[in-house]
Amino acid sequence: MSPYPVRRLLEAVLVFFGVTLLIYWMVYALPGDPVAALAGDRPLAPSVARALRERHHLDEPLIAQYGHYLAGLFQGDLGTDFTGRSVSEQMAERWPVTARLALTAWAIEAVAGVGLGVLAALRHRTWTDRAVLTFTIGAVSVPVFVLGYTAQVVFGVRLQWFPVAGDGAGWPSAYLLPALVIAVFGLASVSRLVRAEMVENLRADYVRTALAKGLSRRRTVVVHVLRNSMVPAITCLAIDLGYLLGGTVIVEGIFNLPGIGQLLFQAIRGHAGPTVVGVSTALILIFLVVSVLVDLVNSALDPRIRRD
Repeated sequence: MSPYPVRRLLEAVLVFFGVTLLIYWMVYALPGDPVAALAGDRPLAPSVARALRERHHLDEPLIAQYGHYLAGLFQGDLGTDFTGRSVSEQMAERWPVTARLALTAWAIEAVAGVGLGVLAALRHRTWTDRAVLTFTIGAVSVPVFVLGYTAQVVFGVRLQWFPVAGDGAGWPSAYLLPALVIAVFGLASVSRLVRAEMVENLRADYVRTALAKGLSRRRTVVVHVLRNSMVPAITCLAIDLGYLLGGTVIVEGIFNLPGIGQLLFQAIRGHAGPTVVGVSTALILIFLVVSVLVDLVNSALDPRIRRD
C-alpha cells in the first residue's frame, strides 16, 4: 500500500479519537446529574440512582468512562440509554428513513448540480450562465427552514402534489419534496464549483492542443475537461453525502420524518447522554469513511494529490 492511503487512514484514526473524546467530554462534563434528570420532578430511590450510575460508570472519572465506552465501541456496541434500550437498535429503526431521504437528495444534488455547472461553463457569459448564477445565489441565501415550510405549504397544502408530512406514502412520494429542499443548497455549491473549474480548464493549453490535434470538442470536454474539473465537486458531494446520511434535523422535523436527525434532536432535548454520544459517534464514522474514500478517489483522478 502506498504512503498516501496509509497517511490518510492514520489521520482519520487520530481525528476519530480526538472528536469522540471531545463530544464525550462535552456531554458528560456539563453541570447537572443526568440520572436525576431522568426522573423529572420525582426523585429516584437512592438504590436505583446508585445502580444506574454504576451501570453507566458515572461514578468513575471522565477519562475512565470514555475508556469503558471505547471498549464497548470496539465490540460494536454504541451504548445503552438510561432506560436500558440499545442505541444501535434505535438507530437501526430510523436508519432506513434517513438513508432513503439522503440518497434521494444526494442523487438530485449530483445530477442537477453537475449538469447546471457544465451548462453554465459551456454558455459562459450568456444569459444561461447568468441565470444559473442567479439561481444558485438565491438558493443559498434562503434559510432551510423558510424554504422547507414554504415548499410544504405551496406544494403540499395548496397544490397537493406531495404529502404534507410523514412517510406513510412511502418512497418516492413522501421523500421527494424534503429531498428537493435539502438538495437545493448542495447543488448550488456543486454547480458553482463545476462551473468555475470548467471555465478555467477550457482556457488551458492542453485543451487548445487537443483541439489542434483534431480531437472533437465534445470528446475534449467530456474526457479531459470534465474529469479535471470534478475533483472539488466530488469532494463537496462526498461531504454532503456524509452530512445527509447523518440526518438533517431541521428538514426531518419540518416534514415529520422519523430519521436519525429526529432521534438526535429528541435525545438532546431529553438529556439522553448515551444516545447523543452513540449517535454522534456513528455520524463521525460515516464522515471519516466518506472523507477517506473521496480522498482516495481524488488521488486517482489527480495523481498530484498523492505527492502533496
